Amino acid sequence: MATKTTAKTEENTRKKPAAKKTAAKKATRPTKNLLIVESPSTAKTITKYLGSKYEVLSSKGHIRDLPASRLGVDIENGFTPEYIVPRKDGKAALLKELKAAAKNSKAVYLATDPDREGEAIAWHLAQLLELDENAENRVTFNEITRKAVTEGIRRPRAIDQDLVSSQQTRRVLDRIVGYKLSPFLWHKVKYGLSAGRVQSVATRWVVDREREIEAFIPQEYWNIDACFRNGKKEYSACFFGNDQGKIAIGSTKENEAIRAALEGSDYTVRSLKEQEKQKHPAPPFTTSSLQQDASVHLNMHPQKTMSVAQALYEGIDVVGHGPVGLITYMRTDSLRISEEAQAAAKEYILNAYGEKYYPKAPRVYKTRQGAQDAHEAIRPTDINLTPDVVKASLSHDQYRLYKLIWERFTASQMAAVVQYVRSIEIEAAGYLFRASDTKKVFDGYSRLYRYSDEQEESSAFPDVKQGDVLDFKELVSEQKFTQPPSRYTEASLIKTLEENGIGRPSTFAPIVGTIIERDYVEREGKSLKPTNLGIVTTDLMIENFSNIVDSAFTAEMEKQLDSVEEGKKTLVEVMQNFYGDFAAALEKAESNTERRKVETPVEESDEICELCGRKMVYKVSRFGRFLACPGYPECKNTKPVYTKAAGACPVCGSGLVVRKTQKGKTYYSCEKGAQCGFRTWDVPTAEICPKCGKTLFRHFGTLHCEAEGCDYQTAYKKPEKAETEQK
Repeated sequence: MATKTTAKTEENTRKKPAAKKTAAKKATRPTKNLLIVESPSTAKTITKYLGSKYEVLSSKGHIRDLPASRLGVDIENGFTPEYIVPRKDGKAALLKELKAAAKNSKAVYLATDPDREGEAIAWHLAQLLELDENAENRVTFNEITRKAVTEGIRRPRAIDQDLVSSQQTRRVLDRIVGYKLSPFLWHKVKYGLSAGRVQSVATRWVVDREREIEAFIPQEYWNIDACFRNGKKEYSACFFGNDQGKIAIGSTKENEAIRAALEGSDYTVRSLKEQEKQKHPAPPFTTSSLQQDASVHLNMHPQKTMSVAQALYEGIDVVGHGPVGLITYMRTDSLRISEEAQAAAKEYILNAYGEKYYPKAPRVYKTRQGAQDAHEAIRPTDINLTPDVVKASLSHDQYRLYKLIWERFTASQMAAVVQYVRSIEIEAAGYLFRASDTKKVFDGYSRLYRYSDEQEESSAFPDVKQGDVLDFKELVSEQKFTQPPSRYTEASLIKTLEENGIGRPSTFAPIVGTIIERDYVEREGKSLKPTNLGIVTTDLMIENFSNIVDSAFTAEMEKQLDSVEEGKKTLVEVMQNFYGDFAAALEKAESNTERRKVETPVEESDEICELCGRKMVYKVSRFGRFLACPGYPECKNTKPVYTKAAGACPVCGSGLVVRKTQKGKTYYSCEKGAQCGFRTWDVPTAEICPKCGKTLFRHFGTLHCEAEGCDYQTAYKKPEKAETEQK
């Protein structure tokens, strides 16, 4: 009896742990899905949309890439790239965090940006997290709004391997060109230089334009205006020519001969043409046109424009509306607009302006030939979030750029401007003079948005009819000289890149920024001027690598990359077609090219070398500008060049500086760098924490203290005059 009891007790004892184990297993079963995006800001916005069923983490851009210290491409074995997870920037630790989160998730979705680069990042993540690359785990959305995000998650797809191959081909191509050409430039021009496939073409355009200007010979020409009276008012008409066509007046002698022939003549209205013309609005922005208009109207450099646009896309915590991505994806070459956005625009225009301000049918714009057309044009995600509604939630630059985007899109859907145009032709002594005036009949889209090329009304000419003899007053001649072509601006250079099919929406701003940072081109006001270094390097490239700096060749390479995206070509095919001639040209150039000397002016800074007391000077390497002690080689002190930010480090009290990630995203850190270790995505301000006296940082609509142990936080109130934030 005792034996039976003991046996039963032991059996029960053995079963109990098994029951506990099952319960534990049930308790640890994953309950959340993991969604991985590129940007921490995007992660914060999307988290508030998806709630507790999802964990949203950021890859912070590329989590692995080609090694920085070597070529990283196996040319002999099919141009195979070698990818590594870099130790710097905390990528290894981040990967560890993502792996742990993926392991404890029901499902993993990859929601990186909707372009080639984003597709490649998704593919890298799938490999590193050991996900099925053929599974439907890729999520994309053109805008960061609750509706777009939830709909995107409901429609996942497999990773597009053709898009990945296209990005990989571009990366391999540019790596080989850069790593093979840069040492050549070190040997022949200056140590530390770097060459880029597309940047070399852009630099050449700036150099060629400067030479056009230098070689330009002004040509004399004359304008003659006939001036008339109409009571106390005066008006004029411009000399045109005669019945055979336009006559160019090229000298003083020709001017005097025409004036002599006109002496004492009657000026009679020969013809009068009156017509009504419609001026249609410009289409909504693409990446290129946004960068151009922001440069012209807002004085924003392209890289700054894209940084601000990125923040608007990723999400802003709008007072009364919560977190919302305010604009659609800002890297696009398409003019396409969704039917839903068109319908919303129609409703807004009808309510705000009335029926006559909306056209008979929704406006549809044709995307240029050769564009990828992967995304819509840049537009507000919700047209009812007007600039006035969101102004209090935005920084000064965010507001200005959002206003530009919102007004351009809204105007693009409005009725045309209607103008009454009158063209008048006047005859005297066999010569013809012309005048025209314009009167706006209906303001249409211009009630909201005016373009820089639009002229004001001009209606100085009086009412006349055919055959009228005008009350002539005098002839006014003006000698002029033709002007040389203008230097490129950042806006016009980007326009030229797009027109020539060079680069893509994601690369326009980096191309222009790179040639400035590497000291091949410098800004002079809004104009771009080549440096001596840029001229010497361009000449050397033309002599030895004419195809690399040829715009037609470079545009053809873009088409080759598009062919890879379309699945028509492979990485190996594109690279084999390119590399043979390139390698032969490089070998020949190394043997036959003499070293070139570049006279570069020394630019002194206000920074004092803490090792020897000299004033440090600016130098340029392949990584950009830096500060160096002029006492080299006795003193080898160097420092990076950083823009100062507001406030002070909450850890050590030193100054704060603006820094950029490899993808160009802005963050802030202590000027001591790794010695202190403080860094943040949030914007430092001039405000002081009332609890601890440290700098307050702004995150969207909130001011908070980042000092250890301090939990102070308050709503951010935008000052009347926006605080200066250097980004």
